[in-house]
Amino acid sequence: MTDGRHVPAVGDTVRDTALDRIGVVMGHEGPHLRLCPINGGRYWDADPAAVRPVGPDEFLLARLRAVNTRSRQRL
Repeated sequence: MTDGRHVPAVGDTVRDTALDRIGVVMGHEGPHLRLCPINGGRYWDADPAAVRPVGPDEFLLARLRAVNTRSRQRL
């Protein structure tokens, strides 16, 4: 980007602050990032200006929530 912001790379885990969702960067589609939920599911497009990196604690908490959600769905 020309404004000095860091553009996340494919594979980075980020928080889309516009939707308050965590996703993995799967690619760049035009001016947007293509994100996928960490537990799989429907991709969505995010504005690069509205994403921020996710730290290790936040990533682990999101993974735990995803596993718990899957476990409840199986019951």
